[in-house]
Amino acid sequence: MENILINTQNLTKAYKGVEVLNIPELEIPKGQSFGLVGNNGAGKTTFFSMLLDLIQPTTGQITSKNIVVSESEDWKPFTSSFIDESFLIGYLTAEEYFYFIGDLRGVSKAEVDELLAGFSDFFHGEILNQKKYLRDLSKGNQKKVGIVATFIGNPEVIILDEPFANLDPTTQIRLKKIIKELSDNNEVTILISSHDLMHVTEVCERIVVLNKGEIVKDTQTSEATLEELNAYFGQEEMN
Repeated sequence: MENILINTQNLTKAYKGVEVLNIPELEIPKGQSFGLVGNNGAGKTTFFSMLLDLIQPTTGQITSKNIVVSESEDWKPFTSSFIDESFLIGYLTAEEYFYFIGDLRGVSKAEVDELLAGFSDFFHGEILNQKKYLRDLSKGNQKKVGIVATFIGNPEVIILDEPFANLDPTTQIRLKKIIKELSDNNEVTILISSHDLMHVTEVCERIVVLNKGEIVKDTQTSEATLEELNAYFGQEEMN
């Protein structure tokens, strides 16, 4: 029996009677790199938002390490995420933001600096020592800050929504290397949503496809997965 970390039961979300998500059951084992793909409106961000207790489910629940996320905050110390720029604090510089997150997670400035030193290639000289507020950075550089901040404090669960969007090709390649290195660590569970089928199949060992709020595919990644996904979404486009 795999060590199930995240468990979804009878989960639905409806707005004004219109159901946007319906996941009867979904289990994510500890240490898995999990990819969630689907078209706009498929329910990816809705699912992640419920996993982070940003929105309440209409029915059902999600548990993380047997903690019901909507009923307790005990999952927060081992979980980190970057969904969008609203997670940032626009009037801070990158350094101030990293130290703020470190303070929240009980990580010293020296430890934060040590972590950041390992991301100099990823930052490409555009993030640290810029004397710029986060709100004045480009979308791509804001995303770099948000992603790296999720690694502070050695979280067990990392949730990234569309991490490859707004990044240039070189940065996307660097990010894939970072994610692969993380996913080699069986203690870290990574959940990624993406429109980019190629990137997500390269870094995730399991892919779940959402369509109109429902799981229509759940597959272990293989050499054939990208072709299968391209065929599925190509067919969807024709329908």
